Amino acid sequence: MTLTLEDAQNILNGAMVFAGGQQFKPLAIGVLDARGALKAFAAQNGTSLKRGEVALAKAQGALGLGMGSRALMKRAEQQPYFIAAATLAIGGALVPVPGGALVKSGEEIIGAVGVSGDTSDNDEAAALAGIAAAGFTGDGG
Repeated sequence: MTLTLEDAQNILNGAMVFAGGQQFKPLAIGVLDARGALKAFAAQNGTSLKRGEVALAKAQGALGLGMGSRALMKRAEQQPYFIAAATLAIGGALVPVPGGALVKSGEEIIGAVGVSGDTSDNDEAAALAGIAAAGFTGDGG
């Protein structure tokens, strides 16, 4: 299965609706397909300058290593040298804190979502809510 533009927009919109209902701080949200191509991106008014890059790095790290960014955080705590080396190997696009989630259709990884702007736990909650709203399964780790 392929993550379509419509799917990506539905994920993004679902995450925004969820975050608005929870009164989260302004978010930046990026949705990537399985090959890492950017499918959808939005930054709410009031989002700080580099939140978009952080959101995308959460998604790219999750996709690049095949695990949600919460799992990457746990791995960083246990194997900091591995995460440092992996970050270098993938060009720095890895932020090992919650907010990056894999998008799955069944067991197949079809993309990833990265969210940044509120607490890491809230970023992850928004990502997972967006994924679920679009009818997919999210894996934050």
